[in-house]
Parts: sequence; structure tokens; C-alpha cells
Amino acid sequence: MTKDIILAAIRRNLRRGPLPADQVAMLRGRMSQHPRQLIPARSRLPHPEQVALFVANVEKEFASVARVPDLDAVPEAVSGYLAAQNLPTDIVMAPHRELQAIPWSTRPLLRLREGRAEASDMVSLQHAFAGIAETGTLMLPSAPQRPTTLNLLADTEIVLLRSSRLVGAYEEAWDLLRSELGEMPRNVMLITGPSRSADIEQTLELGAHGPRRLHVVLVDDAPA
Repeated sequence: MTKDIILAAIRRNLRRGPLPADQVAMLRGRMSQHPRQLIPARSRLPHPEQVALFVANVEKEFASVARVPDLDAVPEAVSGYLAAQNLPTDIVMAPHRELQAIPWSTRPLLRLREGRAEASDMVSLQHAFAGIAETGTLMLPSAPQRPTTLNLLADTEIVLLRSSRLVGAYEEAWDLLRSELGEMPRNVMLITGPSRSADIEQTLELGAHGPRRLHVVLVDDAPA
């Protein structure tokens, strides 16, 4: 069923025809201009303070952060986290060129497989498009080099984020996505902490609809 057929069925059930030309023009103008909402003052900070705010908010949401100086330090950070959590060293990894360029051979016990996650995978490694300081949120648009299944199926998700890709507010992250990708991807996931729910008797349960652990490896590549 095409989009036009679906929209026509909705209009028919609402007993409404096509919108008048002036309303169409108004809506198209609003969509093209991307008006900004009220931006919280807490995100209006110098970048080093935005990084600190991001880390604090990630940890507040039951996730963890390891800060490393460069990509060469990532294998040690990943293996150290897995060892501390008593997790297996088998990892399904996003086929992103930046992850592929990391010298994983320095930690030969890490066994990496590129591609989509399967239900049996315990640990995934994803590449973040951006981070949002005001809430400690990761922006993960779907793409062949960022399979969405890595954000959902594994019990533990590790995400690589460059500090230079960290912005203060949501509006800035959407601006970055529009300017670099040109068009909206099929899916954009905004992840704030591990999956959790308190729907049953108001008891917090981690891993309700996805990973029960979220660990961010933050590469400090932004200018001081």
C-alpha cells in the first residue's frame, strides 16, 4: 500500500478532502525551516563543560563511561570493561570504517565479528553519530555501517563516541544530522542509558526491551 493510498484513506475516514493551498504552503514552510524549541540553559556551556555534563548524565542513567585519549586506546578500554563485568570477549561490531581502523590485534583475546546482531550475541559494539550533553543521549541513525540490531539484541552494548561529536542540545544534533546526511534516514535511535522499565509494580528492571548494560567509550579528540 502506497503512501498516497494510506493518506487518501485517512482523509476519507475523516471526511476531509485535500488541504487548501495556503495550509499546504504553511506546513511545507514549517517542515523546511526546522523551527527550534526552547533550549535549556544547562546545555549552553563551553565544550569541555558539555563533555563533563554528558558524562554525568550518562552515569545518572545507569550507564558507564570510559574516557580514552585516542583510538589506539580503545581495545584496552573495551577488554578492561568486559573483564570487570565478567563478560565474554566475543563481540559483534558495526562495520564502520572508524571501528575497522582500530588496532584490535593489540588485544588478541577479543574476537570480533562485523555485521548485524543475532539473538545469541551477548556484546555489541556500535559507532555513535553524535552525543547530546543535556540528557546524556546517544544519536544512532540507521545505516549499513550502523546496524540497528546492535542497539537492541545484545545484552551489553558498547558505543564508541568522539568528544568532537558531542553537542549541547537536541536541536544541534538534528542540525548535524541534516547537514551531513542530507536526508532523514529510515530510523534514528536516541538512547539514554540501558533499556529499562518500571511498568510492573513500579519496580525498575534493566534490559526490558534491549541491552541491560550500556557502556560509552569516549575518545577525547576535541580541542581543549
